[in-house]
Amino acid sequence: MRHSLKHVAERAGVSVKTVSNVVNGYPHIRPETRARVEAAIVALDYRPNLSARNLRQGRTGLVALAVPELDNPYFAELTRHVVTAAAAQGWTVLIDHTDGDPDREREVAAGIRDHLVDGLIFSPLALSGAELTGGADRTPTVLLGERIDAADGRGPADHVAVDNVAAARDATAYLASLGRRRIAALGVQHTAEGVSARLRLAGYQAALADAGLPADPALLAPADRWHRADGAAAMRALLDSGARPDAVFCFNDTLALGALRALHEAGLRVPEDVAVAGYDGIDDGRFSIPTLTTIEPDIERLATLAVELLAERIGGGADRPPRECLVPHRLTIRESA
Repeated sequence: MRHSLKHVAERAGVSVKTVSNVVNGYPHIRPETRARVEAAIVALDYRPNLSARNLRQGRTGLVALAVPELDNPYFAELTRHVVTAAAAQGWTVLIDHTDGDPDREREVAAGIRDHLVDGLIFSPLALSGAELTGGADRTPTVLLGERIDAADGRGPADHVAVDNVAAARDATAYLASLGRRRIAALGVQHTAEGVSARLRLAGYQAALADAGLPADPALLAPADRWHRADGAAAMRALLDSGARPDAVFCFNDTLALGALRALHEAGLRVPEDVAVAGYDGIDDGRFSIPTLTTIEPDIERLATLAVELLAERIGGGADRPPRECLVPHRLTIRESA
């Protein structure tokens, strides 16, 4: 049997209102009364009905998280951290997988779940700032990933991200510091959706300029998707072209894992012949052979900050201007470079 406020009140010899005040932290209650109510709560193992409370407040206690790829280790780890941070708010997270499809992202941005969720954490790939603005006006929203500018220079909603240019610059600068002079960039994209790729390419090119190294177009390896097979294929194509890099900065870790396989198949040693660095800090990189040097964004901080901003919006901060927040990253040096 699940006990109610009425049962606690009867056991403590007080009114239902008094029990409610204790449960909700109302300060002006006599210490002896509070102690009696708290003892009754423990004795009956009473737990508040959060669903009923949320409904009284006009909320569902549900928030949505929409990401491009759940099978990508980065997004899987991000999802885990968002769920953990949301649980601390008393929320349940509904998870949507868009695959970066524009139509599916438009459904998310248009607020298809307006009456189901209290808020949305959204990592879009395909939408413009104008397409995101409408949904953000109705449902409290926090954006992840790359900044999508509005006409006034601000994004359409709160936004949490990593500085991709600075992170890619750090990874490439490290490879240059090892004396590598033909550093390839693997994962180049020129599509509208490839904003992360363009920013990481910019960081790579800035580091080459800093080191006085030429930007050789032959060392740019494209990859339409950023999975292991794409990394292996891009690395094979680069080697077959005769470009012969002595280092490779891969735009994410799954590309790097594929590149490691292709280098092994080609009989090249890592890092002796070709040094390899990735980006994302996924757990697989700690167990690859060799272990993977990588850029590690603070994914836990990113998720926690996104939930905190969403909680502020849901709690009454809907009218404040959107915030832009960057989370830190670090270069983790392992065996591959």
